[in-house]
Amino acid sequence: MSFSITGKTAIVTGAAKGLGLAVARHFVAKGANVMFADIDEAALEAAVGEEAKAEGAVRMFSGDLREKLTIANLLSATIDAFDRVDILVNASRRWMVSDALNPDEDAVENLWRENVLTSLRLSQLTAKRMISQAEKNGADGQIGTIINVSSIASAHTQPELLGYSMASAAVEQMTRSMALALSPKGIRVNAISFGSVMSASLQLALKEEPDWRGEIVEGTPMKRIAGPDELAETVQYLASDASAFMTGQVLTIDGGRTLLDRVSVPAF
Repeated sequence: MSFSITGKTAIVTGAAKGLGLAVARHFVAKGANVMFADIDEAALEAAVGEEAKAEGAVRMFSGDLREKLTIANLLSATIDAFDRVDILVNASRRWMVSDALNPDEDAVENLWRENVLTSLRLSQLTAKRMISQAEKNGADGQIGTIINVSSIASAHTQPELLGYSMASAAVEQMTRSMALALSPKGIRVNAISFGSVMSASLQLALKEEPDWRGEIVEGTPMKRIAGPDELAETVQYLASDASAFMTGQVLTIDGGRTLLDRVSVPAF
């Protein structure tokens, strides 16, 4: 089986920075056409604005994907640019602290909408587009792949991570359920669950709590924080034919943190 994604078309959300940007850039380097999608238009412009204007393998789309119309517009823009979509990477995530005793500040509703429902709705509509293009072209077998991004907070939480942990666990169960539903259609759905990775959310958290850096390094068996580019090849594996018989799986990438008896620092 091949790790190649050359000629494939991918949508990557959260692609203005962090893990999403690393994955999207890696995909372009490996020969894929990529739609960089993010709500932060300024950050997108800074990251890939000039490349997108060249109208080659890179395009960019800015919008609030919590809105169904925006999702539809993203898919239309991708089809207009590249004629098809083969890969979806739901890398857009948000991290917020929760107050478990304050229903007005527990972040559950916001994180559920942004980290779970956005990925679900985009996956549903993208899968429908994959199926329709396969029917139009008479294709059979594997017709598309969806990769979700979660966190080790799904199973290793702390008091201040109520909403984030709930959303992460939901993304992983959504991955399994969608895999069962879409396998007969030729679409595979998998996820990565990461910790000790310098994601955009961890960068934001370290600005607020700089002492966490040392705690995370000390609590990671490999004694370092990984760069987002270190996850990109794993995402490529899940998007490629090398993982053709894998669906409904969640791969943990955390430098060994979840091997410990307990995770005592926030899970990013």
